[in-house]
Amino acid sequence: MNNVSATQRTKRALPAVVLTAALMLAVTACSPTGNASTSGPSGGAAAGGTGVPALEVNQAAVELLPESIKASKVLRVAIPTNEQPTQFYREGTQEMTGTNPDVARLIGEALGVTVDIQVANFDSIIPGLAANRYDMTVSSMTPTEKRMEVLDFVDYMQIGNAIAVPQGNPAGIKDETALCGKKVGLLTGSYQLTVNVPDYDAACAAAGKNAIQKSEFQDTRQAISALTSGRLDTVLADSPILNFAATQNPQIEIARTYEFAPVGVGMPKESGLVKSVSAALDAVIKSESYTKVLGKYGLETSAITEARVNFAQ
Repeated sequence: MNNVSATQRTKRALPAVVLTAALMLAVTACSPTGNASTSGPSGGAAAGGTGVPALEVNQAAVELLPESIKASKVLRVAIPTNEQPTQFYREGTQEMTGTNPDVARLIGEALGVTVDIQVANFDSIIPGLAANRYDMTVSSMTPTEKRMEVLDFVDYMQIGNAIAVPQGNPAGIKDETALCGKKVGLLTGSYQLTVNVPDYDAACAAAGKNAIQKSEFQDTRQAISALTSGRLDTVLADSPILNFAATQNPQIEIARTYEFAPVGVGMPKESGLVKSVSAALDAVIKSESYTKVLGKYGLETSAITEARVNFAQ
């Protein structure tokens, strides 16, 4: 599914009313450490035992790095909390792996820098970028016009929405049009919560049906637990995460997967990183290492062929 229409909508976003001023206000309310924790730097990722295939340094991309990154040789990358297969801890460790950490490490290899992964709740990442706690994020984040007011984006893969239901689908939920009046689990700060659901609610109201009963969770495991215990009718979240969960948990199944479109690496506009990251990602997605990383997590169909810059969804 490499060729995605620009009109297709994606799913991962903070509320649409977030503006630069609001972000800065949020930053002032955060502690210096916020919700972040580090999983440890991974310079020379392949050599560091992270399991990421080796990738040659792209000197043209290196030359485009901001002077501060050239000097430190470190990229601080914000990545969300434990969500297989996009990001999760290696068994028995506090080291993050998954498609997002691995793509971040490939970017680091292309740029010849150490990648220092900082683990944070998704809804704290943009304020953290604004506060200079991170240099960039690889977090399945959708390049929306609202986000592009404060961040530059470079596409790196594509993912979709999925609707998970209890085994046997007792509520008969076949697609998003059947969510009216249902108890739906959603991730805090997600595009599903802040954009999809308001649209669905508007359609419900137009049809004279009840609004969606929303429940928010910080990670999908919590939402799935609520689903299997009977507290929810369904969970609406990113397709790789729910598809993986369904392979691991026989109590749930996927009713529908839809709306595939690119997600991007995000970085503050004033950072000057976008040119170097764009050049690095252009090399990454053309490499065998990129294909191997996605294949390692069963996400070969998430591959894209062009690292587009600031292409709003």
